[in-house]
Amino acid sequence: MGEPPPLQQQCSAPPPNGPEQHQRPDTESPAPREQPHMQPDAHALAADGAGRQPDAPVFWSTRHARSSSYHSVNHTGPGPIQLEDHSEDQHEQSQGCWARSVTVDDYTVVSGASGIGAYVVWHCTVRTLKGGDMNIRKRYSEFDRLRDNLLKSFPHAEGSIPPLPRKSLVSRFRPKFLEHRKNGLNHFISCILLNPEFAASPVLKDFVFA
Repeated sequence: MGEPPPLQQQCSAPPPNGPEQHQRPDTESPAPREQPHMQPDAHALAADGAGRQPDAPVFWSTRHARSSSYHSVNHTGPGPIQLEDHSEDQHEQSQGCWARSVTVDDYTVVSGASGIGAYVVWHCTVRTLKGGDMNIRKRYSEFDRLRDNLLKSFPHAEGSIPPLPRKSLVSRFRPKFLEHRKNGLNHFISCILLNPEFAASPVLKDFVFA
């Protein structure tokens, strides 16, 4: 076989209207350069949303953006001063106090014929606001019962109810122990009887007049 004939170079005629133009080869045009993404100014957005010019001072938007609720909270004047009369409450509270003072003066050891079943009786003197005196005699067990009843009736006032002096089976009739107990009972009954909250309670009245 012989060699194929050489290709003839084809030339296109120049366009009829204008000089000859050189044509670029048919290649893909380069992509446009991506512009850097600019974040909008937060102050400008807030300002434009509030209706002011972008070049206005920043503090204007802060001043005009306050809501009516902010104005009502921060600019409301103090309320009027009210005077309340508690004289009736104090009078009712003072009516609960009917005793001026109370003291545990002495004690008596009571024993049977054979010395079995001995106990101690405490002599108390209550001086009333009207000037009269009341003499009552109570055993330690009655003081103990009074304290238990007060704790049940006034659970919120437990801190105002002092403890009773300790018990002792060995030295309960010894003079030193009895003197210490007398002082403790005196402190206890004074705190109870001179307290307006306890003084008018049925629990204390039962203790005094029983």
